[in-house]
Amino acid sequence: MRLIPAIDIIDGQCVRLTQGDYKEKKVYSKSPIDVAREIESMGYEYLHLVDLQGAKGRHPHNLFVLNQLALETNLKIDFGGGVKSEDSLVQVLRSGANQVNIGSLAVRNPNLVKFWLMRYSPEQIIIGADVKDGRISVNGWQETSDYNLLEFINSFVDAGAKYFVCTDVSKDGMMEGTALKMYDTILENFPDIFLIASGGVSSIKEIKILEEMGVKGVIIGKAYYEGLIDLIELRKAFS
Repeated sequence: MRLIPAIDIIDGQCVRLTQGDYKEKKVYSKSPIDVAREIESMGYEYLHLVDLQGAKGRHPHNLFVLNQLALETNLKIDFGGGVKSEDSLVQVLRSGANQVNIGSLAVRNPNLVKFWLMRYSPEQIIIGADVKDGRISVNGWQETSDYNLLEFINSFVDAGAKYFVCTDVSKDGMMEGTALKMYDTILENFPDIFLIASGGVSSIKEIKILEEMGVKGVIIGKAYYEGLIDLIELRKAFS
């Protein structure tokens, strides 16, 4: 199980939203590098970095944060938010990301993203599926597309994608449990993908259940910042 603490960024600060609502913003730290160093000091290798301004805009806004974290830690960073052109993809990779999350663009221009899977590497690209009422949401969860979740995943599996991060928007930031049924359904249909769970994860016990289901990775966000999940205890539980 890949354990992936998250840092969400607005204006260079660590924040968390509730159900993707930008009005429900809470600032947890003004120093992302301090948070990242603390995460690394506890033995973590991976970090999920989200540029929330980029997510609802046309390009990344906080690449300076990505660059600083890549230069000053050894964390393997996956970055999402605002990657809607090849120029921005290249900028993110050059700024130090190991993997790039592609969400809205995979809906708006799937053929371009499928081309990137061939031109770059399936190891560098994570397809993001943010789900609201069974449909894929885009632009920082502000819009809902006509894409069905399983059809969406299938189209990218056929194109060679390996990594998928799936989030039930209704669960995100609520700390009331994640979408276990959704992940079970995904794995029933696509047992060979590297599936990463995100949204609502609220306990070590739940992460164990996800692992037993066959989920390969889990993103831990608000539950860590609010003290529901102790990252030191989590490392011990999976060491």
